[in-house]
Amino acid sequence: MKKIILLLSASVVLFSCNKTSYTISGTAKGIENGKTIILESQDERLGLIAIDTVKVENGKFEIEGKATEPAFHLITVEGIQGKLPFILENGSIDIEINKDSLDQSKISGTYNNDEYAAFNKEITKVQKKLMDFQKANMQKMNEAQTKKDTAVINSLMKEFVTIQKEVSTASKTKYISYAETHPKSFITALIIQGMLNDPSTDVKKAEKLYESLEESLKNTKPGKAIKARFTEMKAPTVGATAPAAPGSTK
Repeated sequence: MKKIILLLSASVVLFSCNKTSYTISGTAKGIENGKTIILESQDERLGLIAIDTVKVENGKFEIEGKATEPAFHLITVEGIQGKLPFILENGSIDIEINKDSLDQSKISGTYNNDEYAAFNKEITKVQKKLMDFQKANMQKMNEAQTKKDTAVINSLMKEFVTIQKEVSTASKTKYISYAETHPKSFITALIIQGMLNDPSTDVKKAEKLYESLEESLKNTKPGKAIKARFTEMKAPTVGATAPAAPGSTK
């Protein structure tokens, strides 16, 4: 009986540690020993801030700490161009660095990072038509601009705008569909926040999505920003006439 109690106690401790801290276990194949890995956060006033740095050792690195809430952070690798975005949250996060193309690195291990990876794959599929068009016509556009061939330029631009509108509509549909089915995802909170910056958004729809969010997400920075935005939108505008009191003849 004592052994069982001790095992249960140990499990509780391990579970608690996973929930109140994070461990980033990184694989950096092909990257030299001693190269610096920088963990950065985005500050609204100060911009990017380095919050931790470690060195690569034998193709690996590890970063530990505590996160108060899920938030996007960036990984920078010395000698590699670009930055790798991921969601820093408590738990075990696995990052497999692709030294040839940082944006092709793999991130997994926690719920929100797994969701982020899956969501990106789906959005990439939706936006593929636009990216394929740009890739196929980039040289043609450059040549037309060099020759000042306005007929070709206008034709390409017209086709581009048509595809862009199509992809934009499909992307919005995908965003809303995801938000409707993932009330526990940090991505959903960001989608709702983005919706409120779009004048064409159905505000009632956005409010319904917000109400369905898990309570912990409502308490994140994006969640609080969404609530503040709703309050702002519902507030009477300056100079607006107040509604007449019940029974008033005015």
